[in-house]
Amino acid sequence: MSGPLVPGGIGEHTSCLLVKLGQVVFRLAEDRLHELGLRVRHYSVLQALADNGPMSQLSLGAYLRIDPATMVSSLDDLETLGLAARARDPEDRRRYVVDLSDAGRKTLRKANELLADLDRHVLSDLPQRSHESLHKLLAKMNEGATLPGEFDRMRDQAGSTKMSSASSPSPR
Repeated sequence: MSGPLVPGGIGEHTSCLLVKLGQVVFRLAEDRLHELGLRVRHYSVLQALADNGPMSQLSLGAYLRIDPATMVSSLDDLETLGLAARARDPEDRRRYVVDLSDAGRKTLRKANELLADLDRHVLSDLPQRSHESLHKLLAKMNEGATLPGEFDRMRDQAGSTKMSSASSPSPR
């Protein structure tokens, strides 16, 4: 089947285009990273550690806006693969500090090559001069107040809903 991913009047809404295109690119990224035994969330953890150096597990989750349960699962996966390691923080034995292994750095280089290749592929329908412009616009949205603020508000609201339902009395 050919034709646009977002047909007709639906495609007149930028948000609808972003949703569908994002879904497709996410699936493509997952597929590409799968050959390294990774998922997008694993890549994000590895890249964050490369960008920032060793971080506490809690700080890493906050930095990436990943909930604690998903962070634990992701780190379990990365440790099993030998790509990252958790160790007790010598300054606070209650905390874990996470760091990349040498294998993690090597895998991250390969992942970045795969994702750069994917960027070229998904942008191939656009003129080359538009690639950088699109990236700058998306980066501006990423760094702006609106979408990060909305994400945090929804996450906090979901967390307070879970907490209030857990503390409310159960029906008899």
